Parts: sequence; structure tokens; C-alpha cells
Amino acid sequence: MFGELQAAVMRQLWAADGPVTARYVHTALSEERDLAYTTVQTVMDKLHRKGWLRRQPHGRAHLYQPVATREQHGAGLMREALTDSGDREQALLHFVGQMTLEEAAALRAALSTYERKIAGS
Repeated sequence: MFGELQAAVMRQLWAADGPVTARYVHTALSEERDLAYTTVQTVMDKLHRKGWLRRQPHGRAHLYQPVATREQHGAGLMREALTDSGDREQALLHFVGQMTLEEAAALRAALSTYERKIAGS
């Protein structure tokens, strides 16, 4: 869903404690790769225009924060893959077949929580 640089920017934003500037993200990413500040700023502006980031004025700059959590984004990707799979049951069987015991236990717990939630509605 994201390109390599977009994904790196999103990882920094998800790891932040709150809204941050493009300068903050640029500084964090500069430890890993050589990037111009304007490149990071452009990527963040594009993510904002695509609806992935919320932006608010902050002096001469902007503060950015993700619209969705990392977990919500991951859930959306899984939902999209399931929808695009053709045969949902087979896709789920293959997905579960690749899980570790810990992941299967987490899935079981999530399903149980969800079932209790909808039964109470």
C-alpha cells in the first residue's frame, strides 16, 4: 500500500507520542538514510492529501499525525487482501496455516472477544 519511503515515514509517525513536524521525521530518518528535508516534507504532504495523515498548522510548519493506528492500518490491509482473494474461506485457511502457535492463540482470543462483543449488542 505504501512505497518504501512512505512506509518509513509512517513508521516514524506511528512511533511518535503525538503530532510531529516534518523536521522531526526528517531527523529520525536521516539516521538511516540520506534524504533531503524537502523530500520528507513532500512525502508527508502527499500522505496528507491521500488521507493517511492529519495536519494542523504549527507556526510556520505543520504538525502531522496518522489518521489510523498501525494496527488499524494492518487490519485494513488484511481486509483488503481477504476481499481480493476470491475464495475467502480458502484464503483464511492458508493464512491460519502459516501462523505460529502464539499467533493462532492471539487470533482465537480476538475472535472470542469479538463474539462476546457482538453477542452483547
